[in-house]
Amino acid sequence: MLPSDLMTVGELSRRSGFAPSALRFYERQGLLAATRTSGGQRRYERHVLRRLAFIRAATAVGLSLDDVAQALASLPDARTPTKADWSVISRRWRSRLDEEIAALVALRDGLESCIGCGCLSLRRCRISNPHDRIGALGPGARALPAALRRTGRAHHGGHRPPPPSNDEHPTDHTTDGCHPGTCQFADNPVDTPADEFG
Repeated sequence: MLPSDLMTVGELSRRSGFAPSALRFYERQGLLAATRTSGGQRRYERHVLRRLAFIRAATAVGLSLDDVAQALASLPDARTPTKADWSVISRRWRSRLDEEIAALVALRDGLESCIGCGCLSLRRCRISNPHDRIGALGPGARALPAALRRTGRAHHGGHRPPPPSNDEHPTDHTTDGCHPGTCQFADNPVDTPADEFG
């Protein structure tokens, strides 16, 4: 088989694990390209499977479809993408993925400590965040990395068909704030040990 071999919607759906409705959605969003037969049926080149695997993996780790679309836009349309083409995306995303990995590690290691969410339900909360003083910095769990406090993440990993609309996905918004071990409050008489933030 060649990467340019054509697949029907059903064949692509079975091999990729994406529902046909998801394939049509991604096509409308410009993430996939299809040709048409003389009878108007969609045909996809086999190398589209790699795009779909990329979409699933990227959205599964929390990247938005806007991020995915921007990355895929750098791939050639007139030929099958090569290793060099994919390497460009890898280099561009390395720092972003490293940030996501570090954030997930912080979440794993910090859930049993104060995360600055304002709950004040743990003993460490009363030490690290007396009277929820961290709340003055803004909403959310302020002691978690910024990557874990972004809002508007949209995932379409293929487990359920995305809604059939052309609405734009919300843009990620990141609010700067304190990071684990770096929260300092000038008017806070209580020492805040760095390890209290996980």
